[in-house]
Amino acid sequence: MNIYVLVKRTFDTEEKIVISGGAIQEDGAEFIINPYDEYAIEEAIKVRDSEGGTVTVITVGNDESEKQLRTALAMGADQAVLINAEEDVEDLDQFSVATILAAHLKEQDVDLIFAGNVAIDGGSGQIGPRLAELLDINYVTTITGFELNGRDVKIVRDVEGDSEEITTSLPLLVTAQQGLNEPRYPSLPGIMKAKKKPLEELELDDLDLDEDDVEPKIKTVEVFLAPEKQAGRVLEGEIRDQARELISLLRSEAKVI
Repeated sequence: MNIYVLVKRTFDTEEKIVISGGAIQEDGAEFIINPYDEYAIEEAIKVRDSEGGTVTVITVGNDESEKQLRTALAMGADQAVLINAEEDVEDLDQFSVATILAAHLKEQDVDLIFAGNVAIDGGSGQIGPRLAELLDINYVTTITGFELNGRDVKIVRDVEGDSEEITTSLPLLVTAQQGLNEPRYPSLPGIMKAKKKPLEELELDDLDLDEDDVEPKIKTVEVFLAPEKQAGRVLEGEIRDQARELISLLRSEAKVI
């Protein structure tokens, strides 16, 4: 079974975001595998261990992305593919990335694709569904349960605090939600083995793509931090007086009525 996992390099969740000149500053920042992608990697490894096959992790990034791919290999993936978009990687949108991934995966024998539900930096959740549409395969998002039986798959999917069960079939793309599993940590032997596992590096030219094919459909106009949260105010006095003051504040300061 040929299993692929989409991986993205993101800021460490503990990093403090600094914006200068209308852009997020990356100097000195720590980067990790997008946490939701770790659930995808773990589930892919579990399926491979029970059903056989190969787990390939794949990312669209730059030279710096090799570190995250090596981490995924240390977790237990078999091989990796880095599609190097070089300095243009920060300018790519969801359309661009899905198009690049599809150009490569259309040439592969794909049975199953795992991806994170969202990336913690952008949070759009579009890459997986867009890629599935381009590959013309089934897809299910925000899964919290996965059971494979031959070519049939039974899935539990998170739906706004509840869940639903879905039955579908391979080839299939799914996006992993928190609760699907508990991702493993790379072991020391795994880290040592990862150094020798194959990591293929491709460029857009290798995929018969040029810049016009992956030109972003979205333009970032401005990047800014959310305003600091103001301290709350405690209203005092009789309930009737508090109600009057609250209405006045909502009208004059909050301007919501």
